[in-house]
Amino acid sequence: MYLTCIAIAIVLFAFWLTLSGFFTPLLLTAGALCAIAVAFFCQRRLRIIDRDAQPLHLLLRAVTYWPWLVIEIVKSALQVSRCILAPRLSISPRFARVPLQQATEAGRVTYANSITLTPGTIAVQIDNDELLVHALEADSIGDLADGRMAARVIHFEQVAGRRA
Repeated sequence: MYLTCIAIAIVLFAFWLTLSGFFTPLLLTAGALCAIAVAFFCQRRLRIIDRDAQPLHLLLRAVTYWPWLVIEIVKSALQVSRCILAPRLSISPRFARVPLQQATEAGRVTYANSITLTPGTIAVQIDNDELLVHALEADSIGDLADGRMAARVIHFEQVAGRRA
């Protein structure tokens, strides 16, 4: 937990430094102390810093997840472009409920955001253990039903062989 506070303090200090542009020892010290105070105040008093609020433990997994997601976005964008540019509009819009298998709130939100970032699909609502998805094509729902993206997100949220 303290590592998360320290990481947030470093980010706050870097942000302050970028905005202020002052590099005198007095102001650097004041900026660092303020960043540390804000980070620890948020963690101790407001209790808004936790594992899900700042998931630093997922950073290494993100290195493999994000490139895969970018490839999926490009593939879906090409598929949607083909639908739009085709002489006959071959879309079949529909809603479907997709089961949520992610263990954490961060995992569920990551899954919903990944669906929304992929052209042709949008996550509309998270309800208990289901996600309501709108898709332009039935194939997109089929791709979600096969569970590849859900499995990637589950792998993304796992830490050291156990769920976060």
